[in-house]
Amino acid sequence: MADYTVRRLSGDTWADFARLVERHGGVFGGCWCMAFHAEGVGRTRTPAQNRAEKETRVREGRAHAALVYDGAQCVGWCQFGPPAELPRIKRRRAYEAGLGEEGEGRGAAGLPDWRITCFFVDRARRRHGVASAALDGALREIARLGGGTVESYPEDAAGRSVSASFLHNGTVALFESRGFARSRRLGKNHWVVARTVSAVDASGRPPEAPPPRP
Repeated sequence: MADYTVRRLSGDTWADFARLVERHGGVFGGCWCMAFHAEGVGRTRTPAQNRAEKETRVREGRAHAALVYDGAQCVGWCQFGPPAELPRIKRRRAYEAGLGEEGEGRGAAGLPDWRITCFFVDRARRRHGVASAALDGALREIARLGGGTVESYPEDAAGRSVSASFLHNGTVALFESRGFARSRRLGKNHWVVARTVSAVDASGRPPEAPPPRP
C-alpha cells in the first residue's frame, strides 16, 4: 500500500479535486459529486453546471470530503456531511420507512449527525487501499468538527464478485473494520451502518473504533 496522506476538501485543495474529476470525465456521467446535495443531478443539469455548483459549495464551506493523496496527486476521496448538506441518498423510500429504529443518539427525526455518502478512487489506484485511507480521513475530520453519530449505506460484497467501479458507497466489511455496526437492511445487498465518533481531544489523536460488541 502506498504511503498516502489525507487533506480536507477546501478552496485550497479544490484544484487537486477538480483535476481528479476531470481525468475521469466528470465522474459518473459528469455529476461532479453533486448527486447527494440538495441540487442533485439530472437531464436538465449539465456537467458544467454541476462543476460550478460544486466549486461554489466548496469555497463556501458547504461541501465536505477527505481527499487522499499519493505524493502531490489527489487519487480519491470520501464525501461526508450532515444530512442537511447531503439530503439525497439512494434507496430513500426504504430508508425513511425505517427511521426511528436505530435507537438513541439521534435527532428528533431519527437522523444521524453525519452521513458518509460516497467514495471515488482513481481507476489506476483501485484495490490499493485508497478507500480505506479516505474513510479514516473522513472520520478524523468528523472528530475535528465535533463528532457525533455517523451513518453510511455500503454494499455487502461478501461472497460476491462486484466491480470496484460500482462500489461508490464502499463495502460493509470496510465500515465494520472501522467499528461500524449494521443497523438495518436497505434492499438486497445494502445496509445502514452506524457508529459514534468522539470529538478529537487536545492531543489531536484520531478517533479509535470502539471494541466489537460481544
